[in-house]
Amino acid sequence: MRMLINSPETVVADALRGMAAAHPELDVDVERRVVVRRDARAGGRVGLVSGGGSGHEPLHAGFVGHGMLSAACPGEVFTSPVPDQVLRAAAAVDSGQGVLFVVKNYTGDVLNFEMAAELAEEDGLRVERVLVNDDVAVTDSLYTAGRRGTGATLFVEKIAGAAAEEGAPLDRVAQLARRVNAASRSFGVALSACTTPAKGSPTFDLPDGELELGIGIHGEPGRERRAMMPAREIAEVAVGAVLEELGEVAPADGPVLALVNGMGATPLLELYGFHAEVARVLAERGVTVARTLVGNYVTSLDMAGCSVTLCRADEELLRLWDAPVRTAALRWGC
Repeated sequence: MRMLINSPETVVADALRGMAAAHPELDVDVERRVVVRRDARAGGRVGLVSGGGSGHEPLHAGFVGHGMLSAACPGEVFTSPVPDQVLRAAAAVDSGQGVLFVVKNYTGDVLNFEMAAELAEEDGLRVERVLVNDDVAVTDSLYTAGRRGTGATLFVEKIAGAAAEEGAPLDRVAQLARRVNAASRSFGVALSACTTPAKGSPTFDLPDGELELGIGIHGEPGRERRAMMPAREIAEVAVGAVLEELGEVAPADGPVLALVNGMGATPLLELYGFHAEVARVLAERGVTVARTLVGNYVTSLDMAGCSVTLCRADEELLRLWDAPVRTAALRWGC
């Protein structure tokens, strides 16, 4: 195993120590595993809290900051944060306007955030929860009941965060977050399996010359295995799967936000080349792309591959997407 780590047991703590050193604008509690923007309570804003297993960086801690998350709770690698972490984060960001939990649809995340919400409400905090379940590849998997939460998490956190920054009340921020999730669909492709520090070997077997279609972000295999294909054919499969279900979202001829997301080990040279094919397929199908993001944002450790996420976006969602954001991993307009 060749990894730039000290030991599997300390990999998350070491990463948090590094984040604290690199980003003094964040309050990083390494021992309790909570990352909070230092001005989280300023301005009487709704607080946004998300989290999940480590290994998906920059999701979620990389999205803590102005215009996005108020706090994030990193669990161990591919392991949900515990309710105490989430409760601690909620208390740290609550300014009296309530807190929104953004939860990816994985069983551990759902249960632990639900328990944390109940505990927070017992303490007098107002909490809303939004479930992200945008993956079209599988309905149920090793980690989920229903669809998995993947790339749309970034869209939800950015747009809900912008609304909170503007002073929108909790029910409005939650409504927008649910609307973004309902308007988003994703599909992922793996060219290699990922390797967790604890296991030290690939999470599934993918022979040379093959790829996995419809993978999740925890190293779980996808819906179908095929011989390796050129980028143009992979784009046709991925975009086709997304558009097949995005057709349910009105307006059918509306513009989209597009995310071409690397899974961790795919270089930008390949991602931009793949995006060229995604853009081609969308143009051929008459889909207007209003905004595009290309890069590694919702990853799976060292997996090679990518995912495509599209979100139907009206003028309000585009305005909130364009609003200033300043985080470790995403920033513009500031």
